Amino acid sequence: MQAGSLRSSTKSFLLSGALQALLVCAAAFVAPIACPKPQPLVAPDSVTAYKDLFYVPGSHNPEQALDLYIPKDHRAGEKLPLIIWVHGGGWLGGDKSENMWMQIVKGGFAAASVNYRFTDEAQFPAQIFDVKAAVRWLRAHASEYDIDPNRIGAWGASAGGHLVALLGTSSGIKELEGDEGNPSFSSRVEAVCDYFGPSDLVDVLDQRQRQTGKAPVEPLVDKLLGGTPAERPEKARLASPVTFVTKHAPPFLIVHGDRDPIVPFQQSLELAETLKKHGVECSLIIVRGGLHGDFKGRPDIPKTTIQFFKDKLTTERK
Repeated sequence: MQAGSLRSSTKSFLLSGALQALLVCAAAFVAPIACPKPQPLVAPDSVTAYKDLFYVPGSHNPEQALDLYIPKDHRAGEKLPLIIWVHGGGWLGGDKSENMWMQIVKGGFAAASVNYRFTDEAQFPAQIFDVKAAVRWLRAHASEYDIDPNRIGAWGASAGGHLVALLGTSSGIKELEGDEGNPSFSSRVEAVCDYFGPSDLVDVLDQRQRQTGKAPVEPLVDKLLGGTPAERPEKARLASPVTFVTKHAPPFLIVHGDRDPIVPFQQSLELAETLKKHGVECSLIIVRGGLHGDFKGRPDIPKTTIQFFKDKLTTERK
């Protein structure tokens, strides 16, 4: 299957009031599937939308582009906090056209939705190189878009949850920064929300086998690493957010269903425990009976997520 047929994703579960759409695309973590084509919302008159901004200097690769949404109702000269959304899809599907930006903007933030290279184009660490390059680009251009470069958060689900968690824990790690431009700007973020992302790629497949009793058959982790975790142990370690946790990591909110058959719930437990052991503020929401992306019965979670970012990017700075 070609990248073009895979570059599609879910409708916004926040706008629909459920997580069913995300569940379909997040299931691409199990096997390469075509996700439902999202129906991008037209930005209302209250929002300025900037589409297809290339964040790697000199690149015109659509996988290295972002969309930016700026609410118009902020005061002249006011610098807005920014939330970056990173989509899921098994590192080989999904798209920045997901409608997550609407909920973010409604919360009073600027929103950026980021594409990144898939594993059919480049193996890890290309994906985290791209996400970090997007953060640096946004900082470099913050003044042009009324963004506060010191108030940037990141939010992602599934493979996107993995990438934002790694973004949060590996700030300044040379091997994971890449050379995709704007090196004088930091890739650090001030808050992270990780929805059911893998955190320990050394053990994720073995954990899943222990949890389900079935041997993993999906190629997605292998495609990311260029081999199995056993064959690529150093790359699996580099790709694991738990590897780089220090006391300097930003606050985290982690959400995971305890019956997730795709990314074992133990992955989020391990990350939360590691963060807390290092003195990092971390809240873990356990969705009882929740599957991979299926948070039905918990309509409070999206609101809790937005409130988390308000607390970390706005309230604490008053």
